[in-house]
Amino acid sequence: MLLSELLTPDRVRVPLRGASKDDLLRELVGVLHQAGAVADENGVLQGVRKREEVLSTGVGSGVAIPHCRCDGVPALVMAAGVTPQPVDYDALDGEPVRLFFLLVGPEAAGGQHVKALSRISRMVRRDDFRARLAAAATPDEFVAVLAEAEAC
Repeated sequence: MLLSELLTPDRVRVPLRGASKDDLLRELVGVLHQAGAVADENGVLQGVRKREEVLSTGVGSGVAIPHCRCDGVPALVMAAGVTPQPVDYDALDGEPVRLFFLLVGPEAAGGQHVKALSRISRMVRRDDFRARLAAAATPDEFVAVLAEAEAC
């Protein structure tokens, strides 16, 4: 499974407008809802918030990967975005975040969920990749950068 198969331009927001962690979570879940990927926007938001209570999904280097498993979601889906300015996210390294990848799937897709999280985590370790995503001016450009990085 490729991340570029999960992420389409209608599921990317450049720029994200949220100014706080909760605003950004709400905005990203809203992106999935507007794209028709999730029906129960409030249920998904509550699932993501509950996961954040366990441990911040701000993984470091300016990246957050909020995620949850919700039975009301039929398949694994992803949204992403970039903020114009870094936002305090309680990240594990204490640094603010600009790049966001929201991953939501049903309990039954646990294996795919873990593989997608792992793939995102590996890719965002590369400074050049993070810089190119952060510089993306449009959702199409963001998805193209992701697809190109996966092809390498």
